[in-house]
Amino acid sequence: MKSTFKVGDHVSWNSEAGHVSGRIVKVHTHDVDYKGYTHHASKDEPQYEIKSDKTDHVALHKGAALRRLS
Repeated sequence: MKSTFKVGDHVSWNSEAGHVSGRIVKVHTHDVDYKGYTHHASKDEPQYEIKSDKTDHVALHKGAALRRLS
């Protein structure tokens, strides 16, 4: 079963700096260019735009890389 998330969900993911948490600010269902790279997205496999809790960093990840926090 695939996990789906919505704007406002609190999630965490693993980065090269360790575990990071943040809130989803946008759900992309079409390909999006971000930081010089095309992130492929579709309605079946969206990309989630997440703003970090601790910094202003914004990341894009697919749902498989995210874990919902309570």
